[in-house]
Amino acid sequence: MRTPATHPESAVPQLEADHYYRWITWALVPLLWLVFVFASWFVMNQPLPWHGVLAVILSTGVVGGFCINVGHELGHKREPLERALAKLVLAPTGYGHFYVEHNRGHHRDVATPADPASSRLGESIWRFALREWPGAWRRAWALESERMASLGRAPWHLSNDIVQTSLITLALWLSLITWLGIGVLPFLLLASIWANFQLTSANYIEHYGIARRRLADGRYEPCKPQHSWNSNHIVSNWALFHLQRHSDHHAHATRRYQSLRTFDDLPQLPSGYFGMFLLAYVPILWFRVMDRRLLALVGADVERINFDPDRRESLMQQYDLA
Repeated sequence: MRTPATHPESAVPQLEADHYYRWITWALVPLLWLVFVFASWFVMNQPLPWHGVLAVILSTGVVGGFCINVGHELGHKREPLERALAKLVLAPTGYGHFYVEHNRGHHRDVATPADPASSRLGESIWRFALREWPGAWRRAWALESERMASLGRAPWHLSNDIVQTSLITLALWLSLITWLGIGVLPFLLLASIWANFQLTSANYIEHYGIARRRLADGRYEPCKPQHSWNSNHIVSNWALFHLQRHSDHHAHATRRYQSLRTFDDLPQLPSGYFGMFLLAYVPILWFRVMDRRLLALVGADVERINFDPDRRESLMQQYDLA
């Protein structure tokens, strides 16, 4: 079910000034930490069958994915408190490098072959994950190392944002192991992997196959609203801080979630995010639905398609592209 049309641009300043919405994100940081710690205690102290443990892992991973989504919202803001909270909420699942990689990497390279967080035509979500996870880490570390060098500091300096979030993760996990025993470590690892895969799922559907044109000087055209897939479904709106109003997010990265707008003339996903996640997990169904939608969007213009390089020629033939 889709939500009604969004507010006019003239309403944005008033919405931005309403502190109620930011207080929600602030309050979620300690709450999500408590849930993560409670789940760790619960799985170690309750006589659960294997499927019960699996259920706790999956549910905790979903909570961890929500941590990353909250961290995404807070990490884009200019206020030091919110940036600090973003690092804190990204730490439980060991994905603190997202704070660097997303803001300074993905938003710069989005919808280009250089972006490990932009999925390609013909690339399954499983292949995408194997490219995105190491690629995101490498890009984040490179960006932060460059920043440290510009400040005349060693890469491992404590002012390195990745070092800071990694130390928070290490402190949390060591505390849980000390309290609950080493047996909690597999739970932490599996729950974190599933949490981080929630981000991968979102990244996969948000820019699938869309490419920015390369200009004559070798640079890419600026990111435009047409370079993101959007969805305006109620559950996605409620659960994801309007993340799925993705074109407006890339156009106004610091804009708060309640101010993000949606437009029907932009690239649209056929379902909400969670429905699209399930579709993506079955690649043959995903390709059947989304490849044709992508080709209709770009008008079969190959310069506007971000191809899986290993499948480019076969896809060109399959879809009769010149």
